[in-house]
Amino acid sequence: MTNYDPKSRAYQPGRRPYGAPSDEAPEFKDQVISIRRVTKVVKGGKNLSFSALAAVGNGKGQVGIGKGKAREVPQAIAKAVEDAKKAMVKVPLAETTIPHLVQGVHGAGVVVLRPASKGTGVIAGGAVRVIMELAGIKDILTKSLRSSNPISVAHATMDALKRIKSPETVAKNRNKTKETIWQ
Repeated sequence: MTNYDPKSRAYQPGRRPYGAPSDEAPEFKDQVISIRRVTKVVKGGKNLSFSALAAVGNGKGQVGIGKGKAREVPQAIAKAVEDAKKAMVKVPLAETTIPHLVQGVHGAGVVVLRPASKGTGVIAGGAVRVIMELAGIKDILTKSLRSSNPISVAHATMDALKRIKSPETVAKNRNKTKETIWQ
């Protein structure tokens, strides 16, 4: 196998081949949130397929969710994991929790995330718990309101995580020091 850069089309010793896995690739864990059996009624009868919702995270503040659909369950899960890796979000953490209270909304699903003191643990259920654990959040209080649909709750949780701002970002936007904002 030769080492070449596809842009310059020239051999470059020491570079990894195009498409080869990198040594620095982060280790992601994935977990299935829900699997549904979907039936489509057509002229000849019913077409059966499976829909999967999966979450992927590295336990260090990166997390994503994705959906996949296929005729077989393992293929649907594989598609969901690939989709989740494409939709990764970086979550600012304050030690083992989140910096501030935040609310996320998606459709009828509403999720409230509250920071918790060290040793509280993950007080969450269903899709929210899976996403928090994969994101690396160890102490948090959550409440899922209105919808109990795992897909809506998972998307609302991701919306809440996207809305979290780090103290450094807020201080920079307000032209103040971190100490005056974060106490």
